[in-house]
Amino acid sequence: MEEQKTPKKQTNVLFDLIFYIALPYLIWNQGRDFIGDYYAILLSTAPAFFYTIYKFVKERQFNVTGIFIVVSLLARTIIDLVSGEAERMLYNQVYFMFGLALFFLATVLVNKPMGMYFFGDTAQLMGYERKDIMTYLKEKDMFKMLRILTVLFSVRYGAVAVVKLWLINQYGVEGYGKMIIVMQVINWIFTILLGIYTYMIIRKLQDKTGDAENPNIQA
Repeated sequence: MEEQKTPKKQTNVLFDLIFYIALPYLIWNQGRDFIGDYYAILLSTAPAFFYTIYKFVKERQFNVTGIFIVVSLLARTIIDLVSGEAERMLYNQVYFMFGLALFFLATVLVNKPMGMYFFGDTAQLMGYERKDIMTYLKEKDMFKMLRILTVLFSVRYGAVAVVKLWLINQYGVEGYGKMIIVMQVINWIFTILLGIYTYMIIRKLQDKTGDAENPNIQA
């Protein structure tokens, strides 16, 4: 099984590098002299936008996680389109990230942590019945872990916003090429951290359901 998964993961990483870093950087670097900073930045977001939509459809993520990804992606695209100017667009992207960070924190405060719904999607993909699994997720110890998971999502968006704001203030629009690379590296770091913590939650869930040794439901 591992031999089959590894090439797929390597391919995914390669496509991520191409659509989230290489193409946006190339479009920005080569296009700004022809179409200006604003349209170059706007156009540079297109590869990531269409690649994310493609993954959404291909992986059939018609669940809370998938809907959140698409809605947030569309919202950011609309914000980019109405910004009208390169620097304003970059600042609006920062405000949007801060908004998402506050949104995730708010879901924790009202005891409806988004992490619980994201994890419910993950558990369903692993073969659990969603209705049954939500009962386990609302138990005190599991719910606490899911609140922490949601806070991690909030910190992720907050960190991206803070670093991007600093880069804008340091380099202005000229530093957009650096932002593409730095932002993706930060996203990868948090993806690893979130993946590790999600794995811990999965193991906790398997202990509760007695599925730790079930070969059909794997972490």
